[in-house]
Amino acid sequence: MSVVKKEYKRITVKSLVEMKQNGEKISMLTAYDYSMAKIVDAANIDAILVGDSASNVMAGHETTLPITLDQMIYHASSVVRAAKRALVVVDIPFGSYQSDSKEALRSAIRIMKESGAHAIKVEGGSEIKESVGRILQAGIPVMGHLGLTPQSIYKFGTYTVRAKEEEEAQKLKDDAKLLEELGCFAIVLEKIPAKLAKEVAESVSIPIIGIGAGGHVDGQVLVVHDMLGMTHEFHPRFLRRYLNLYDEMSNAISQYVADVKSKDFPNDEESY
Repeated sequence: MSVVKKEYKRITVKSLVEMKQNGEKISMLTAYDYSMAKIVDAANIDAILVGDSASNVMAGHETTLPITLDQMIYHASSVVRAAKRALVVVDIPFGSYQSDSKEALRSAIRIMKESGAHAIKVEGGSEIKESVGRILQAGIPVMGHLGLTPQSIYKFGTYTVRAKEEEEAQKLKDDAKLLEELGCFAIVLEKIPAKLAKEVAESVSIPIIGIGAGGHVDGQVLVVHDMLGMTHEFHPRFLRRYLNLYDEMSNAISQYVADVKSKDFPNDEESY
């Protein structure tokens, strides 16, 4: 199928659906602050995810669970101020939508009003259908997330590949159809077999964005700190590192320390 690439001055949820229809792959990365988001946006990324992975890469927590709604709004606000082209999608954090659909709507409204984000993302399928439905009824675009759902890590007990068994695979396919029927504009599939991800992408009309879900989906998302090599200790199979910033930054900082200690910095030209 030939790819029809359309030029977009501003990406919307409609743009992503058009990209799938035209056979154009969707590029998505995370960002959590103004400076990084400005760089990512200027590189013509299609969508920026303000992920609850900020809990890990920005705050140093072991899981995504500790990050709060207020903290997510802070990160999202910073990203929105930088993004001139990309669609900005924000994770609703753990505990802010699962138990009560009214609370879910309140959380989504706060994110949209206080950060200026363009859409929200939630983890889960049939378990959260009431929350998803209520948010969508309020006119807020929703991106789903199935497969490995990090907010449920203590339920699963591991970050291994999900939906390898037929029962779980069937539930994932059913949940994807449900999210589409409810009105979600896209779904992230995380760490599932590539064959299953392909089946899901072909069974729904909305974009399927993968992370560890193979190449037969409609787009890809990675954590920006991982793909730039800042989190050097993280080595999942699905990750391609495009830079090794950990070593480059460490070397630069070490050189700065040495220059200060040796009185080489600042020199006369760097002084007023």
